[in-house]
Order: sequence, then structure tokens, then C-alpha cells
Amino acid sequence: MEKEINRRHSYYNDVAKKAMIEKFGYKNVMEVPKMEKIVLSLRLGKEKDNAKTFNNAVEELSLIAGQKAVVTTAKKSVANFKLRQGQKIGAKVTLRGEKMYEFFDRLISVALPRVRDFQGLSTTSFDGRGNFSFGIHEQIIFPEIVYDKIDAVRGFDIMIVTTAKTDDEARELLKLMGVPFKKVK
Repeated sequence: MEKEINRRHSYYNDVAKKAMIEKFGYKNVMEVPKMEKIVLSLRLGKEKDNAKTFNNAVEELSLIAGQKAVVTTAKKSVANFKLRQGQKIGAKVTLRGEKMYEFFDRLISVALPRVRDFQGLSTTSFDGRGNFSFGIHEQIIFPEIVYDKIDAVRGFDIMIVTTAKTDDEARELLKLMGVPFKKVK
């Protein structure tokens, strides 16, 4: 039984790889950067104390990712933030393989176009090692979330980790994969 490949994954294999080799002159196909994983992380400030709200937030993140979210806990106690060591403070999901490409496709094709007054993602959100991070302000842009059933509008962070060695390579890879970046004036 042959495994079905997502359309973004097949686009990467058929078009993006060739364009990257042409632009950067890689000698070997294995040098071409690729997406390694996508990490979705959610931090809850004041909501961390309310168990029902916390569980709803984790459940929504799991729905969006299509995979169960892992609850994150505080590593140290910080008195100024009323934080105790081991206390639940957020959740995260790491997507790899076909689930990553499927989420990426939904993000680019469905969710980002639903953002109000969306003009593109910032090209300055790279970390210097080829990874790209940005925040989503409202979880309701994803079609999996039913607006009538949410208790609060909350955001989360998305980090796309690539094997690119420089930000320019990663920027070109993501541009080829369909990420809508802001037009530089």
C-alpha cells in the first residue's frame, strides 16, 4: 500500500528543490534545505490557574494541530509571576512528516487568508539559523475551531524549523512553499 503524499510535500519535491538548486547552486540534492518540524506553543498567563480554561486551551491546540498537545510546566519558581515549580503554564505540539505538511498546507491555504487585515508575515522573524517564528493572535482563524464553543479568544506561536544554514536560504524555501511574506518597500 503506497502512502499518499500531501500536495505541499509533493510541490517541495517537484518544484521547490529544483528552484533552490538553481538559485543557490547546491552540488548534491541532500544539501537542499527542507522543513524539519513545526512547533506550536501556547502560553497561558492568568488563565493557568483556572483548570477548565486551561484544559479548553490545550484541547483547542490539539484540535488545530491534529495531534495531542503536551502540557508544559514551570522549571523554576518565580515569586513575581506567582509561579511555582512544576505548575502547568502552557502546551506545545511538535509536528513532523506528513502531519507537518498537512498542517502547513492548512495554515497557508485556509487560516492565514482568514486573518483580518492580513498583509503578509514579517521577513525579519528569522533567528539567524534558518528557523522562522510568528504568532497567531486568534485561534478562530482555523476552521477546526467552532466559534460558539470557545470560552476566550487566545493566540499561540508557530515556529517552522528548517535545515537551512542561513536565513536567506530559509526565506527562499518558505517563499517557494507559499508563505505570504510582506512586500518590502
